[in-house]
Amino acid sequence: MKRLVTIFITLLLPIHIFSQFEAEFVDHCATSAGEDATYLKDFQVTLSEATPNQRQPVARFPLVLSKNNIYRFSICTADGSVGKAILQLYDSNKLIFSSYNKDSGEEFNPFNFMCQKTGIYHVFISFNEGKEGQAVGILSYVSK
Repeated sequence: MKRLVTIFITLLLPIHIFSQFEAEFVDHCATSAGEDATYLKDFQVTLSEATPNQRQPVARFPLVLSKNNIYRFSICTADGSVGKAILQLYDSNKLIFSSYNKDSGEEFNPFNFMCQKTGIYHVFISFNEGKEGQAVGILSYVSK
């Protein structure tokens, strides 16, 4: 019986610790969006490294944004991740904004988006150079 309890604790304890880490990580990232931002949604991502001749892994999240609202997008890369997380906002197939400019190496985190039309948008999260990593993206509403 003692052995069964030990096995049970050994298997479930890491799951509980990982869940707490995720909640704390999400909370920390949400607060980094600023005091003028109201948390709306998070996008949690764990991606493996791309193998040679493979497309870069990307997590895609659809969302509806409303006209005449200002939204703030922020991204946080978890400690221990090999790659740096990149958040991109798309309207259909058109890239609207990215948290990272590949050409200049400049980062924009967080970035605000003034929605000009109500509709379905997509958040893409990936890691630079197809590296593996864990990250959370945050969508917040910014009061005018």
